[in-house]
Amino acid sequence: MNCLIIYSHPNPKSFNHAILETLTRALQERHHDVRARDLYGMDFDPVLRPRDFELMDQQKVAADVQPEQDHVRWADVLIFIFPVWWNSLPAIARGYIDRVLSVGFAYSQDAKGLLPGKKVVVIATMNAPQGVCEAAGVFNAMNITIGQSLASFCGMTLIAQKYFNSVASVSDSDRRKMLDEIILLAQEIK
Repeated sequence: MNCLIIYSHPNPKSFNHAILETLTRALQERHHDVRARDLYGMDFDPVLRPRDFELMDQQKVAADVQPEQDHVRWADVLIFIFPVWWNSLPAIARGYIDRVLSVGFAYSQDAKGLLPGKKVVVIATMNAPQGVCEAAGVFNAMNITIGQSLASFCGMTLIAQKYFNSVASVSDSDRRKMLDEIILLAQEIK
């Protein structure tokens, strides 16, 4: 299976990066082909500009978007890894969605999903405790806007959404258990 990881964290020493490394290794051990797109590492431009709209009207995309769409075409599974900041994904990840999963490529003008057969996995970390996120409705909002809505609007199938809380304040042992959950998640990707 072709697995495309869209990774959005600026710190290569972050727990998100440990998730990326663990997941990549676990998927490769299961004989999946893996490509990781490190949005910060590649200095991806997240800004949707007037030129992008002009190109979409011509059924074209910007030169930096074309290879990203080629990666999405190649993939059977899109896996998003990101930290939750201000109850949402980082701007660079949102910009990737805006620019790459664009009209004419991921969905049609009449809101028909154009990426059927593809699957989506969302993995997000948060510094806030689980109870705080539950009380604020963060999980429900993320489930709807990032997972379910993104997948269904593009015609894809959401297969998993995994959240890890209090990642900055838990013990190394707790983080190890979280990474063990990532290994188990990799086994579910078929």
